[in-house]
Amino acid sequence: MPLVRVDIQQNPDPTFAKRIGEHIYAALRSCIDVPEHDNFQILTEHDDQHLVYDPQYLGIQRSKGVVFIQITISEGRTVEKKQLLFKTIAESLHRQLTVRLEDVFINLVEVKKENWSFGNGVAQYVT
Repeated sequence: MPLVRVDIQQNPDPTFAKRIGEHIYAALRSCIDVPEHDNFQILTEHDDQHLVYDPQYLGIQRSKGVVFIQITISEGRTVEKKQLLFKTIAESLHRQLTVRLEDVFINLVEVKKENWSFGNGVAQYVT
């Protein structure tokens, strides 16, 4: 049920954004029990003029390698599971793709289950 949006600056590696998405999906599966095949992502690359961020908000030193991740999920996960998800994503991107920990910006948006339609104009989670 998650919808993941990833925004990065243009990268010379055409597979970079897709690989970020793969690590996010693996973390979603392991940390918050997202089922197999529940993988919906929008991966977007931007030029310097279309990705705006403060390079030091909250004392975190961000670089041009900043990765914005927005995950929309159904509500109901514990704070501990969300914290584990954030940590797992950041550490995986750092370890596997050399993304700086400071450059992993995650926004989690929780919605009620009735706010999803996966196709056919039907709210599949409405009981």
